[in-house]
Amino acid sequence: MAQQVTLHAQGLPVLRQVDERRMSYNVEMTEVTGGTFWKQYTPEQIAGTEEFPGASSLAEMGKLMQVYPPVDLYNEKLRALAKEFGPVWVRVSGTWASKTYYDFDGTTGGKAPEGYQSVLTKDQWIGVLEFVKAVGGKLLISVANCAGLHCADEPWNPSEAEKLFSLSRDYGVPIDAAEFMNEPNMLMLSGAPEGYTAADYARDQDLFFAWVREHYPDTVLVGPCNTGGSNEDDALGAMGKDNGEKKGGGIADLMGNVASLDDLMRGTKEPLDQYSYHYYNGISERLASAMPGAHWDASMAHTEAYLAVAGQSARANVPGRDKYCPGGQMWVTESGDAGGGGDTWASTYLDVFRTLNELGEFATITDGIIFHNTLTSSDYGFLDHATHDPRPNYFAVLLWNRLMGTTVYDSGEALREGAHVYAHSRRDGKPGTAYLVINNSLTDATEVELPCDADRYTLSADTLRSPVMRLNGRELVLEGEHGLPDLSPVRENAGTVRLAPATATFFVL
Repeated sequence: MAQQVTLHAQGLPVLRQVDERRMSYNVEMTEVTGGTFWKQYTPEQIAGTEEFPGASSLAEMGKLMQVYPPVDLYNEKLRALAKEFGPVWVRVSGTWASKTYYDFDGTTGGKAPEGYQSVLTKDQWIGVLEFVKAVGGKLLISVANCAGLHCADEPWNPSEAEKLFSLSRDYGVPIDAAEFMNEPNMLMLSGAPEGYTAADYARDQDLFFAWVREHYPDTVLVGPCNTGGSNEDDALGAMGKDNGEKKGGGIADLMGNVASLDDLMRGTKEPLDQYSYHYYNGISERLASAMPGAHWDASMAHTEAYLAVAGQSARANVPGRDKYCPGGQMWVTESGDAGGGGDTWASTYLDVFRTLNELGEFATITDGIIFHNTLTSSDYGFLDHATHDPRPNYFAVLLWNRLMGTTVYDSGEALREGAHVYAHSRRDGKPGTAYLVINNSLTDATEVELPCDADRYTLSADTLRSPVMRLNGRELVLEGEHGLPDLSPVRENAGTVRLAPATATFFVL
């Protein structure tokens, strides 16, 4: 049934102020050093005409990976497109970061010392710092915590972290924020020393936080960077596990030995500055055969159940934030459509509904930062890894950043199929309201009543799995090497505007 929505130029109740860097991204440590990451899908798999042969267990995960060279963070096209986002956080982390040795004096010859998996050179880290500076970003990192540094029953020490922090400070691009390690609740796959427990993590996070506060007091301390919610049962129940529906999740759902938030934080003495967690809408095709209940079929990726997962995940984490970081922000330090490198449609128009809805609904629940995984790696990257050509999500987020301001309003519209409506101040600072209206119905148009003339930016595609998106009917492809296409709006007069099925529209009133 067609939905009807009424917009307002002013007078909406204010919900909160949000950070101007709300939409940020990850550059995985394995991208910086070079190494294994998720294998790319074929064009046929992306189009949905060829099935992806996934892994049936964790033991087969190796066949889902391929080796990539280091990303060139000096690449002019990469920098130019990243800079268009405006102010962002750049997170350099991932499970690989926990197992990386910082060879800043060039003694290893590129071979990782025993107990480490990869090597980060001084030039590579300077490349990160130069990139962060070039895009006007702030830097969030995690540090080494593996068998090469210490064993499980031996306390963590700062010998490696000091290299990273001091080089960054001395180079003039200090580390602005830090998590201790990536996804510590995944005790089997976190990269930590063999036999590492949640109690060991609590001990070592305290040691790390205390060390940072003593030596680098301006660094914001973020954690615990887990998957799940306030406790495992609440989080999984909120995401549909208890009632048999599809749910959000990650690779942690494949494992039996997973620590809860309370396990990780119990007994800690050093407080969090900001609370962090990871959220994915489910498990990708790569791991679907190992856990089919956590995988969503592409036919569901526009539905209310699917789009609800981000908000459910945020609400499941609010009690944990309130308990361990009262008054702090919630940072989603990894987000994407699916754990395991993204679904086959992650690089297509179909994932735009999830991405934009996540930004809109998260802002109605809490303040904080969402780090999209990733900028330019795997199928969920904003940019293609090889060419750095923008994918549909890049342009969707670019428009969000340019149009939606930092004051969040109550739109007065309940979320429903055909009418996911979010209202913010205008990003240009002028009086008025910026709206996002997502019509996720595949069959019915949505009627929008405009109280005054407005600029309209409607996103669509020829097919849901198209790798190219349209803005007001124009294909969004680069002009020349890295010139942006025409992103101008069309002007709509006051009155009724019909939004076609399967579209997402920004209105600036």
